[in-house]
Amino acid sequence: MVRVRFAPSPTGPLHIGGVRTALYNYFFARKNKGKFILRIEDTDQSRYVSGAEEYILESLAWCGIQFDEGINIGGEYGPYRQSDRTGIYREYINILIQKGAAYYAFETPDELNQIRKEYESRGETFQYGINNRMNLKNSLSLPASEVKKLLDTSHPHVIRFKVPEAKEVTVNDLIRDEIKVNSIIIDDKVLFKSDGMPTYHLANIVDDHLMKISHVIRGEEWLPSLPLHVLIYQAFDWEVPEFAHLPLILRPDGKGKLSKRDGDRLGFSVYPISWQDPKTKEIYRGFREDGYYSEAFVNMLALLGWNPGDDREIMSMEEMIEAFDLKDVHKSGARFDPIKARWFNHVYLQKRDIKLVAQEFKDELSKVNINVTLEEAVFVAELMRERVDFVKDLVTEAIFFFKTPETLDPKAIKKWGTDNSAQWLKDILLIINDIEPFDSEKIDEALNNYLKEKNVKAGNFFNTLRICIVGTSKGPHLSTIMQFIGKQETINRIERGISYFE
Repeated sequence: MVRVRFAPSPTGPLHIGGVRTALYNYFFARKNKGKFILRIEDTDQSRYVSGAEEYILESLAWCGIQFDEGINIGGEYGPYRQSDRTGIYREYINILIQKGAAYYAFETPDELNQIRKEYESRGETFQYGINNRMNLKNSLSLPASEVKKLLDTSHPHVIRFKVPEAKEVTVNDLIRDEIKVNSIIIDDKVLFKSDGMPTYHLANIVDDHLMKISHVIRGEEWLPSLPLHVLIYQAFDWEVPEFAHLPLILRPDGKGKLSKRDGDRLGFSVYPISWQDPKTKEIYRGFREDGYYSEAFVNMLALLGWNPGDDREIMSMEEMIEAFDLKDVHKSGARFDPIKARWFNHVYLQKRDIKLVAQEFKDELSKVNINVTLEEAVFVAELMRERVDFVKDLVTEAIFFFKTPETLDPKAIKKWGTDNSAQWLKDILLIINDIEPFDSEKIDEALNNYLKEKNVKAGNFFNTLRICIVGTSKGPHLSTIMQFIGKQETINRIERGISYFE
């Protein structure tokens, strides 16, 4: 059975690159009728951030990503939080020590720093491993009696993996094809830290094996660790799972990995939902709070590094699951385009049931103390949603339906106003009084008759009137707005506008 996992660390907010990793794992599991597991990798307690685990769960739930096993769900391979599995890791590190595949190292951080400086003074780079391990302070180089003494006195130590010498490591990545690395360039990584906690390199491999993970689909930042991980699997005599390393999500200019700083600088989010730093109380914006629909966000994110093999862009979750194949995931990084992201939300806004849009619009209006009926919200939302990318923008773009414009745009007045504008408006006031019923059809008829009678330029005339009604020269069909706001409000706005044009 296909079994995949998403294993984030609770060290802060979940970057959209992490969400995409979860999404591709979810697609792969569902496409292959497999299982999807959520595991929290919290072995690095020094980087643990309060609230981050809850943030991860809420973010993935907002995206519609569902798990079959994991924290808050359970399953037969739990526990699914690594800090609850420390006894398991101790058992397996002891197996590696007994097999001669791992060893104790007793250097302090200060001693290692001094060794690095000595190497740097010679123009060399220090790497703890095959070429120098026998000259360093560890259980391979020291007498057994001294090693026992150090361990019995609880001398600070770590446990390192013993990389085999001159071994060619070959692995077939499902995205990047065959990868070959000689073990001579791999250092003896720490598997168990001095605080008694395992490192990622040990914990994730033990967990993946015990949880029967068949495919490890993760970001390309883990590619350099791939040969080491394969060697650890082999040291345990375990079957190596299939690996697939996903491309980076790049900045809009394509130069480097997308980061929070890029979002701050260019005015967009890099997180699915907003996050408040528990220490600084700084709030980081999220796609959800920026007004994105989760479906639009997921659709946009899925196509950053993958395509279905045709020209489709708008796809439901079910359609993406059906189309997903790891062979169609790109090797190179994918640029994040904030304009394209807005386009996705625009499309989903147009597709959305108008009553849902109207209710959302109604809720947004209430935030600025404008209370309307659902029927009114439906009418305006249907007229205006093609002009915006987010429901919240309807408030700004359509406020004139519910509130007299505070000012009239001076640039629009300068562009469209003439010496006759004020007189046109006075004439229209007299005409409006006689329009019955006051509906769009009758209003259009009366205004067009006036144009013909006075031989007035339509552009100047209608924009003069629109500026009074809307506040600027933009907006939907003028008579539709006038019908909605009613005769008296129309008269009030025109009377106020006369003074501007005079």
